[in-house]
Amino acid sequence: MSVIFNTKVVKLGDMASAFIAEKMVILFQENAPDELADYCVLHTGHKLVDTVQAGDVLIFAGIEYKIVYVGDQVQKNLGDLGHITLRFNNNCEGENLEGSLYLEDKNVAAINIGDEISIIRK
Repeated sequence: MSVIFNTKVVKLGDMASAFIAEKMVILFQENAPDELADYCVLHTGHKLVDTVQAGDVLIFAGIEYKIVYVGDQVQKNLGDLGHITLRFNNNCEGENLEGSLYLEDKNVAAINIGDEISIIRK
């Protein structure tokens, strides 16, 4: 197993839970612009060490989610800004939103300050 990405949640925007209810999580490093921070799960210490690929696994709140599709800008946005959208819909509609990471369709775990978020390759 190798760790591709790892970070720690430091703040939950006031509107972040509304997106979680829609099976989406917006990640942004802790210095997100004020107009976006309310909608995001803010994190710190993110480290991206390899290319994220379909078949890798995202882990948060102790739950594993298989990555089914990686948008074209995920690598750049995650590395530069720590900013991507996690979509827990198995990409069943064949979307290709460039900054989105599509995950298997599972219930989204409650996320809390202090939780680690990782992407691993098994």
